[in-house]
Amino acid sequence: MRHLKNNPLIPKLALLGIGLAIFVAGNVTGYLAKSATAATEPQEFAIFWEAWDLVLEQFVDQEIIDVQTMTYGAIRGMLSTLGDENHTVFFSPEEARQQQSTLEGSFEGIGAYVGTEDGRFTVIAPMHGSPAEAAGLRAGDVVVAVDGTEITGKPQWEVISIIRGPVGSAVTLTVLRPGEEKPQELIITRSRIDIDSVLWEPIPGTDFVYLQITQFAADTSRELDKALLAIQARVEGGTPVRGIVLDLRNNPGGYLQEAIEVNSHFLSAGKIILHERDADGRISTYRARGPGLARDIPMVVLINEGTASAAEISAGALQTNGRAKLVGETTLGTGTVLRPFTLSDQSVLRLGVTNWLTPDMQLIKGEGIQPDVVIDQAAAATVVDGFFLADVAPDELHNHDDLQFTSALLLLNIELAQNGQTSN
Repeated sequence: MRHLKNNPLIPKLALLGIGLAIFVAGNVTGYLAKSATAATEPQEFAIFWEAWDLVLEQFVDQEIIDVQTMTYGAIRGMLSTLGDENHTVFFSPEEARQQQSTLEGSFEGIGAYVGTEDGRFTVIAPMHGSPAEAAGLRAGDVVVAVDGTEITGKPQWEVISIIRGPVGSAVTLTVLRPGEEKPQELIITRSRIDIDSVLWEPIPGTDFVYLQITQFAADTSRELDKALLAIQARVEGGTPVRGIVLDLRNNPGGYLQEAIEVNSHFLSAGKIILHERDADGRISTYRARGPGLARDIPMVVLINEGTASAAEISAGALQTNGRAKLVGETTLGTGTVLRPFTLSDQSVLRLGVTNWLTPDMQLIKGEGIQPDVVIDQAAAATVVDGFFLADVAPDELHNHDDLQFTSALLLLNIELAQNGQTSN
């Protein structure tokens, strides 16, 4: 948890997962799949081997054939037919390691906020004290090549994967700076970057608090405990807190258990957070547990199309239980709970093993959670040189009006007025 005490304004941009929503229920390691045999292999699979053999025997540029790349590509192609886009996913061993470290609250990289603007891979801002900042990377720099390889046309997740790497290793970014005609090269030594998944800030001129959850990582509930205790201490010290703006925009999700713990702070004990339905139609129900630290404080929740998975669970639970109004845009619409299976080469298959439903049994897969107040706010998609945006001074990003945030404040004031209260 980090209190944004040095930031003069409330953050105007939240984080965005790298095109990948995460909702993890528990890991299955050492998974050994059944060996395919002529007796068990689907008849249609013979066509795959026909094509495979033809490539290995007949393709003209034999020197570029990489069997591992072909194998991984075949797995990804198979998963793409399941309709669980951006959720069920396959990771190579290195990608799996990076993803796991991010969920544990850190990653190895250069420490920069990046995004795609007008089709160009653009630096939003380097993180304070990061290798990117030390190397001279600036806001507005357009990355045109990584280690001498042009990245034009490559998907954002692939570029990020190339930029990330082990602590102590170096990466060379070729960047085009605004106002300059010739690109320049920056050599950056990677380091470990810690990610705060809970950020909070008193909102100037009000009795409200801004609370952002950037992902549901392994320690998010503990970070939230600290944040809410700090907010509680303000109240006990004579500073009123009459409302919370909870920002779940561009939150890609995370661990199921963390989502349950987080929602237990805002919902009365026994309230339903979500249902799970497995392939056989069996239903499991998850409820809020007590005691929560912020069950009675009025709250408005910010969501957008980057709000995914466990973050959608949270938004849906708070909305359905009448705990908070949702402001912003329709969420991503992930509807499965993932289970990670570690394969024999340490690659990982995150497979949707159950569908989740809102407390009123609505399946939002492919549909998303609808906000109570729709505010379509076009904002640059922002990620941390890796997966997530954490602590960033807003004046280093975009100084535009955040209409969703402003609307949330208005809703809180209306709720207080209806209850005969006011915010200073």
